[in-house]
Amino acid sequence: MKISERGFCLVIKDLELNKIRGIVNYQFRQNVGHTLFCDDVKIIHSKKTGRIRYVFSDGKLIAILRPKNGLFSLTIFGAHKLLSILEKPRARVVIQDEIKEFILKGRNVFAKHVVATDKEIRVGEEAIVTDKEDKLMAIGKALMSGKEMLAFNRGVAVKVRKGVMEEDEDCGE
Repeated sequence: MKISERGFCLVIKDLELNKIRGIVNYQFRQNVGHTLFCDDVKIIHSKKTGRIRYVFSDGKLIAILRPKNGLFSLTIFGAHKLLSILEKPRARVVIQDEIKEFILKGRNVFAKHVVATDKEIRVGEEAIVTDKEDKLMAIGKALMSGKEMLAFNRGVAVKVRKGVMEEDEDCGE
């Protein structure tokens, strides 16, 4: 059986799509891969290693595959997309209304400001910071488990990587 170069590329794309869908399903413990990564996503590889690095949809970056742990870091666009898919409270850290403006600007979330959370969040996992109305505030890395965020009154719960207002500023340049 002879496979054309074009046919070979399609097979590779399907394998890569299945791989990134599997990773995101594992990472968020729900079957969200097919919805988050539609068939029309564009996958960019690292020039040095040839491994999957960036995933784009509609010309916008959704997620970056971290080489250190093999999991995704979401962008604001990717987090918006994922919030519409994930059942509550999966991957969410809900904050007090009083600190929304600081979190939107990219400040870290302290445990004393956490109102609710996905109790299954583990240290080092991707965390989506929202307000009580489930509106996206920021994305970041959990420095405490979900249970610890609710139990403790001190310490950084989520190291914010990007606030929603920061994203708007980047787009304006």
